Amino acid sequence: MIARTSARIAFALVLAWHAAAHAQLPESIARQLEAAGISQDALGLVVMRGEDSVLAHGATRSMHPASTIKLLTTMASLDQLGPTFRGRTELRSDAALVNGVLDGDLYLKGGADADFNSEALSRMLHTLRNAGIKKIKGRLVLDRQLFNPARPDLGAPAFDEAQGARYNVIPDALLFDTNLLSVDLRADAGQLYLAMQPPLEGVSIDADMELVDANCEHWKDGWKPPEYQRQGRKIKVILHGSFPKHCTKSASIDVLERHDFLDRAFRAAWSGMGGVLRGPTVEGTTPPHTRLLADHVARALPELIRDTNKVSDNTLARTLYLSLGSLENDAYYGSRAREVTGGESTAARAELAVRAWMRGQGIDDRELVLENGSGLSRTERISAMQMAGVLQAALRSTWAPEFQSSLPIAALDGTMRRRLRDTPAAARARLKTGALKDAVAIAGYVPDAQGRQCVVVAMINHELVGGGAGRAILDAIVEWVSRTGSAQ
Repeated sequence: MIARTSARIAFALVLAWHAAAHAQLPESIARQLEAAGISQDALGLVVMRGEDSVLAHGATRSMHPASTIKLLTTMASLDQLGPTFRGRTELRSDAALVNGVLDGDLYLKGGADADFNSEALSRMLHTLRNAGIKKIKGRLVLDRQLFNPARPDLGAPAFDEAQGARYNVIPDALLFDTNLLSVDLRADAGQLYLAMQPPLEGVSIDADMELVDANCEHWKDGWKPPEYQRQGRKIKVILHGSFPKHCTKSASIDVLERHDFLDRAFRAAWSGMGGVLRGPTVEGTTPPHTRLLADHVARALPELIRDTNKVSDNTLARTLYLSLGSLENDAYYGSRAREVTGGESTAARAELAVRAWMRGQGIDDRELVLENGSGLSRTERISAMQMAGVLQAALRSTWAPEFQSSLPIAALDGTMRRRLRDTPAAARARLKTGALKDAVAIAGYVPDAQGRQCVVVAMINHELVGGGAGRAILDAIVEWVSRTGSAQ
């Protein structure tokens, strides 16, 4: 019955979009496009009120959505994983405990726990100590096998020149502290002081940064990519570039290889509790009959989705996307279940799951291109019509309140906190943003002048969208909906 209802709604929407496919753009929007030197063909736009099309332009054109694709990832995750889904990290072993000695290997098993950090690790290790474990005689085995490949970051091409930036971190099933080393920098007139967190066994930090007379607020202008040097078991992280005098700032850097990062954080925390780990740290798989010694459970999915959409967190979005692909329930894959084999990548399985969800909602998935579900991609494509279908499906979902609460509120929070101030959309519209080179987008819900909820999707793919030009056009579209709500 639900599938038939979705199909009827989808058919009605297709008819409405086709009827409005050649609707003239509002004059104010057309003028802004012309002033920016952006062709109207570069715009994909849909405005819907209920099942009625208010405005459609280039609605079926497959376009680069940038981070608005997170709407598809998060809504499919809510419907398929459910609001009680939580990632999990476990410490397990099949070794005997004799007089405080764990006589064998300890397995640290990753379960797509997006909240696995230094605090979580410390609590897990305290649980081991409270259970009487003082010494681990065997190896520490890091199990990332939930995702295939276990290390999707290895061999992945750099997305841009800021390879070490937080937004570029590629997740795995045992990602610790987002693999980010936190560094505090404090300079007086002649010296730079450094501190790092978390503590890492055998890791120190240094800098050859020049102290300069510069504005502290613009400290990143002098930043250069850091590196590390290895000498036996010791590692030194080295910061490069320049830093303003009389300035205090903090930075998060993805510089250490993630095996080293987790290994040394574990050993530092364990030895700080008086524990001993004699064996090496290796990558491997947890045997089937191990017993649970300690665990950490992530926040529930609606909280993670809020963090994903409000601040457009790429690593969280990619973790959710891969979590969809780690499902064992073939019901999600429909008639294509036979194509899913043990050698299928987790990302490929995730794509099948998302497409199956779309088809279940009556949304045509043809010409959709998915890569990682975050929008941090040059290949992902979706049409404004398809994205509007996702937003319409979200309104019908049991989890509509959870989804809508994850979207940035215009002029108040997230990526919309500085946008659409002093407009009727302020504090009323809930919108996901997206921006990459040559692409800007916005998608979500905007009340019109009569307070009626509208679905709004707008994407511009053009080389001239930078410098705020594209964003200004998107904001003008949202403001037009909030002021008028009908084609003029």
